[in-house]
Amino acid sequence: MSEFFDPYNADRPLMLKCSCGRDHSPADHHAEVAADAAAATLRARSETSEFEAYSQEFIEATLVKALFPHDQERRNFLRAVGKKTAMAAIASVLPVASLQAMAQEKGPLEKPNLKIGFIPITCATPLIMAHPLGFYSKQGLNVEVTKTAGWALIRDKMINKEYDASHFLSPMPLAISMGLGANTTPMNVATIQNVNGQAITLSLKHKSNRDPKNWKGFKFGVPFDYSMHNFLLRYYLAENGLNPDTDVQIRVIPPAEMVANLRAGNIDGFLGPDPFNQRAVFDEVGFIHILTKDLWNGHPCCAFGTSTEFIQKNPNTFAALFRAVLTAAAMARLPGNRELISKVISPTQYLNQPEAVISQVLTGKFADGLGKIQNVPDRADFDPMPWQSLAVWMLTQMKRWGYIKGNVDYKQIAEKVFLITDARKLMKDLGQTVPPGGNYIKHKIMGKEFDAAKPEEYLKSFAIQKMG
Repeated sequence: MSEFFDPYNADRPLMLKCSCGRDHSPADHHAEVAADAAAATLRARSETSEFEAYSQEFIEATLVKALFPHDQERRNFLRAVGKKTAMAAIASVLPVASLQAMAQEKGPLEKPNLKIGFIPITCATPLIMAHPLGFYSKQGLNVEVTKTAGWALIRDKMINKEYDASHFLSPMPLAISMGLGANTTPMNVATIQNVNGQAITLSLKHKSNRDPKNWKGFKFGVPFDYSMHNFLLRYYLAENGLNPDTDVQIRVIPPAEMVANLRAGNIDGFLGPDPFNQRAVFDEVGFIHILTKDLWNGHPCCAFGTSTEFIQKNPNTFAALFRAVLTAAAMARLPGNRELISKVISPTQYLNQPEAVISQVLTGKFADGLGKIQNVPDRADFDPMPWQSLAVWMLTQMKRWGYIKGNVDYKQIAEKVFLITDARKLMKDLGQTVPPGGNYIKHKIMGKEFDAAKPEEYLKSFAIQKMG
């Protein structure tokens, strides 16, 4: 057999010509058979009324949690008025009905054949799994999901209209829409693909150096400038007294190359997407220092989106895409599906990683590289709601570190780029009143509350920053 280097699985060469006649190894053949079986099981689950009820339930639960973030407050409200009355009240100010209507309304597709880009990381789980599970085809779409080498390429292919829609880092559509690092091209975030699902991973040589205050001179990798990875790493370092622009080096490294760079000693660590944090442990070259959920539980990572032009020209196609991805997100949120999803997305055409690595990420039962098995069920989750307060936070960090110069109209940009879905448009189409708010919630990052209504006050509170 011939061998070729596989950039997405650096330690394992590609073996050509399995006995089935395809260009993969016998091990890959068995993995794909298992993935097909898992996909069939998940498809069957998706067709049950139980799952359809869950789709509605998780939309409602997400909105209730947004209105009442504190558990006791939420319980008191539901106990006082009852669920039926509560949902009726919430529907008057939030687009519950439109979200549900969107899951049912269908119109003639303007463009049924689509090409969607993705980076082979677990953040893209809903977008990827919608393909083998048939969620795109159920909406009448013929979708080609295309593995892409890096985020700059994703950006360029979206700007050049080579992709119709894409897996994005959630700050990317903001940056592209503002002309940061590329020609100004209006983009929109339709859904958040995943929350949490990242970590700071360090080389094994730093096992005895866990205090970030001692990391002066370290070299770190992040996947892109306009990424939650970059912003969270900078935030963490600054909260520990290090200036990320002068005390350490931060390099942009494609996710698939992070483990190899760690092994070669080119970097001391990375804040990267999974499965590469877990892959570093699997390959015994690194350990998980901290999960990003421990910095900000529920933080966004990646998103699903497209250009504003695509939505304007293809509103029915965009709605169909949203339905498919939303259905996949609902299925991915169920813990009981995580093992099967691991089988579905691990083969060569998707993540091309050992199933054990993907399973550890998605189930939250994982080896940390320090000799312990951790059990963190929400290590990765798939809450699709693109709250505009998230966009405002990202903009504050872009300004904090000098990516944006001058004044920023946070609210205008957030509301232009981040769509809670196109629920508002559908509500207008249905003759319903468009709610005036409900898109902003408060967040807590490393113990500090962020109020999107006061972005400049938030920025001024930081001792370490680059902006003038």
